[in-house]
Amino acid sequence: MLTLTTTDISLAQTHTDKLSAIDFLAQQLTQRGLVKADYVQGMKNREAQNSTYLGNGIAIPHGTTDTRHLVEKTGVAIAHFPNGIDWGEGNRVYLAIGIAAKSDEHLGILKQLTKVLSADGVEQALKNAKNEQEIIALLEGNTQLSINFDASQIQLDFPASDMVQMTAVAAGLLKNSGCASSELVADFVSQSPTHLGEGVWLACSSKGVSQSGMSFVTTANQCRYEQQDVRTLIGFAACNSAHHSQLKTITEMLGNGEIGKLNTLNVLQLLSMFGDSTPDESQPTDSSNSQTFTIKNAHGLHARPGAMLVACAKKFDAAIAVRNLDTDSQQVNAKSLMKVIALGVKHGHKLEFSADGHDAQAALEAIGQAIQSGLGEG
Repeated sequence: MLTLTTTDISLAQTHTDKLSAIDFLAQQLTQRGLVKADYVQGMKNREAQNSTYLGNGIAIPHGTTDTRHLVEKTGVAIAHFPNGIDWGEGNRVYLAIGIAAKSDEHLGILKQLTKVLSADGVEQALKNAKNEQEIIALLEGNTQLSINFDASQIQLDFPASDMVQMTAVAAGLLKNSGCASSELVADFVSQSPTHLGEGVWLACSSKGVSQSGMSFVTTANQCRYEQQDVRTLIGFAACNSAHHSQLKTITEMLGNGEIGKLNTLNVLQLLSMFGDSTPDESQPTDSSNSQTFTIKNAHGLHARPGAMLVACAKKFDAAIAVRNLDTDSQQVNAKSLMKVIALGVKHGHKLEFSADGHDAQAALEAIGQAIQSGLGEG
């Protein structure tokens, strides 16, 4: 596990192009004794082979495999560009992470970094970061960027007979998810929720909240409160702005006269509407369209072969998911470079690909051929 410090980060950089930025990062790595001076050419050669842009305003310039002998010690140098820098192909970078790694340990660094950089809102948060501590908090996953909301925070058709029971259940779901303490439960039960119309109510509290979260409760009974029907209660635990997107969705439904639709949605529909999972990752795949391939690359799926794999997957319309059988990972979107690299794939690891769509079989065959050929590394 790489521990970031404020000395790893250079703020307010204003380089005009990515080669200038790479020169700066190489200089930082050299001055700190992580690499020898000639490592900079390896970083530029690597960039010429394939862009190190990952997405979400982040690039990870690093050397080629034949310049690893120039690495003295594993580490990183990070440059922050508040105004952004053109990284080619229309991509703008706000944070460049120069990596020095002696062997496969760089996969651990990439996995640590990319795992927390796939969430919505990262790019804007990096752009607006004011100090080293904010950047470290973002990279280490200590900054909440999306609301805490999953299936465990949804209770449909609860046999409630009054609003007190509804608010107690909504608050209990937030407490059990780790978003808040008993203080929020007491506040929910004692307050009067807001009626949004058509039996949909809203309760919100900031008391005892450690993470912003959302709960959703419907009742199976005929229930009334303040002479109005009660069918659905939405609960928010709020301590930051992570719930603003969900509030915006609710406001838009109100404006369009569609708030009553919330009374009819199932769990998957609610997660699709309010959760932070992307559709291409949550789609079910046909188990008959699954194949397992062994990675032959000596240094695993670092950025270059990872990019080749993703480029192959993107040629097809099918939804393609992949998981690392050797680490028992969850399925991720095979068309996302950040998430593929985050699997931490090393030489010999077995990847299981599942595809769903009219060209699913063709996609799996092409991926297998690309892996067999070495993903651009022979």
